[in-house]
Amino acid sequence: MNAFSNAPSDAAARLPYPYLLFLGDTAEPGFAKTAFGVRDWAGDKCVGEFSVGATVTTGLPIMTPAEAHAAGARAVLIGVANRGGVIGPTWIAPLVEAMEAGLDIISGMHIHLAAVPELASAAERLGRHLIDVRVPPPGLPVGTGRKRTGKRLLAVGTDCALGKKYTALALSHAFAERGVDVDFRATGQTGIMIAGGGIPMDAVVSDFEAGAAEVLSPDAADDHWDVIEGQGSLFHPAYAAVSLGLLHGSQPDVIVVCHEPGRETMLGLPDFKVPSIEETIELSLMMGRRTNPAIRCGGIAFNTSAMNAAEAEALMAAESKRLGLPVADPIRRGPAFDALVDNCLK
Repeated sequence: MNAFSNAPSDAAARLPYPYLLFLGDTAEPGFAKTAFGVRDWAGDKCVGEFSVGATVTTGLPIMTPAEAHAAGARAVLIGVANRGGVIGPTWIAPLVEAMEAGLDIISGMHIHLAAVPELASAAERLGRHLIDVRVPPPGLPVGTGRKRTGKRLLAVGTDCALGKKYTALALSHAFAERGVDVDFRATGQTGIMIAGGGIPMDAVVSDFEAGAAEVLSPDAADDHWDVIEGQGSLFHPAYAAVSLGLLHGSQPDVIVVCHEPGRETMLGLPDFKVPSIEETIELSLMMGRRTNPAIRCGGIAFNTSAMNAAEAEALMAAESKRLGLPVADPIRRGPAFDALVDNCLK
């Protein structure tokens, strides 16, 4: 029973910590999800944060790189997941400053650190390490669609950055607490940083996407569960490809649909409306049946962080009655979350 066992990449297991979280110039909380995820699930590895004019914060102490190094930090972890995974030009000077203060740099961006000449030269001059987590393992196969043993749950979403990782982590913990043999399978840079392994699915060539998901959740004992972190949304004009490959390759027995009440448009694409929960269930099950005809929806995970407890509880109870499925906020937990876990495991 190990909620955080992962295959096949162990890059994050070698990451130097404690971390100083770097927020860049981020103004949209959704684009700081890496920082929030590491804070929430690996907070004991974080000493503080710094930025270049970011308007979002993790709430951790604000420190200069020198102060963080003096407090024991060993690396700056870039806590941004922006569109395209780019390293902003205003980030370069503070990242060089961090290396001069004695810190390595850890990144989950699409643009690799060594591809930035100023960072590469500073790292060589100072003897620092540039560590890219968003690198898939070599030799990934094409998907086969072959039915595998064991059981699988995949978090899917109505949009990006609304709780798929948190849902998968919370369900993994809950399964383990009940004595279930379970592994959390990380599919994004933040999950890999938290769990110590996984495959960054959005860095995999499309032809090998389903195959990578098959490798990530291999044959297992009949009573073993892999709880798989979802990516993107089948409805997102930019990121649907990774979502579909992950769905087909994961062959989930159960999906949990993640949704943020009140979000009306897709993250980064204000001209596209967020689909309904019902549409998301319907499309996910229809596409998922291609590799697992027995796929079902175990329930709905709401991100109610913008609501107070009473509002959240009332909304989730009403939506559960309307949809005929458990609806819960995995972070608030409580009886609604217990019902969601029960329905997933039944």
